[in-house]
Amino acid sequence: MTEINILILSAGRRVELVTCFQKAAEKLGIKSNIVAGDCSDTAPALFFANRAVQFPRINEPNYIKSIIEVCVKENISLVVPTIDTELLLLAENKNLIEVNTKAKVLISDIQIIQVCRDKTATQRFLEEHGFGVPKMYTDTEIATENIEFPLFIKPKSGSSSINAFKVNNKSELAVYKQIIDHPIVQEYIEGDEYSVDVFLDFDSTVITTVPRLRMATRGGEISKGKIVKDREIIDDVTEMMNVLKPIGHITVQLMKTKRGIKYIEINPRFGGGAPMSIQSGADSCENLYKILLGHGLEYNEEYREQLTLVRFDSSICLDENMVRLQ
Repeated sequence: MTEINILILSAGRRVELVTCFQKAAEKLGIKSNIVAGDCSDTAPALFFANRAVQFPRINEPNYIKSIIEVCVKENISLVVPTIDTELLLLAENKNLIEVNTKAKVLISDIQIIQVCRDKTATQRFLEEHGFGVPKMYTDTEIATENIEFPLFIKPKSGSSSINAFKVNNKSELAVYKQIIDHPIVQEYIEGDEYSVDVFLDFDSTVITTVPRLRMATRGGEISKGKIVKDREIIDDVTEMMNVLKPIGHITVQLMKTKRGIKYIEINPRFGGGAPMSIQSGADSCENLYKILLGHGLEYNEEYREQLTLVRFDSSICLDENMVRLQ
């Protein structure tokens, strides 16, 4: 039986992602150990994986060396990042990891990661290629008396909606600019908000594009969502992916407004709500296994729509030895 082992980095609370990989392997009849790694020994996902590994923190000098050691020891075939703060580091060290192990790193080229991680670079990329975005204001424009409120402010390299605020007037703007590092200021837009899960193979060919209406969020992550086959969104996001050319699972945030689609951000990784799209039938985990087995994939929309998915918290009970109690 073929063995394909997966390493999920910064696994944290990604229990759903761990189980999605496990279910996909079972469906395909593949022997697969899901190895979950985190800097915390109490990260919930560790207790659902087949193997658990404690890593150094991302900013520690031996982080990449530790990944290589685990990949060799656990015979890893694929390394899967899950959080924004490790993406640039992994892109910079992708070749080093792959040369010294049998693993592929599920990370796009560094130029693509740089575009996605820097909100100013994302804005510039989208504008240059004719995709809709909220207008971004310069300090000079903000200083004029004609600026219209409300505005929206967020960090240049932010994540999870941390320090992202609606700004109602100049006094609020002054306060937020003091507390946010490297802020960017945009027009405030309104409309239906969507997360769109896209899967691309290692040649950057789009395989699935799944819009999810964001019905409720918590901490910047979707908690209730509805799968909607919106043709305008599917076509526009697919076109944008064909220009950007990332690989793997990508989560795009956008708003559908009265003035058309406006992109908010591009996350070149599994988003927290990705298991919603996987449950609908657009199974990125299964697709990854198939690619690693050498199978070709074709674009399809063979997933169910009009599904509403809701997420919830659960508890894990550990004994004094940090062993999970059933």
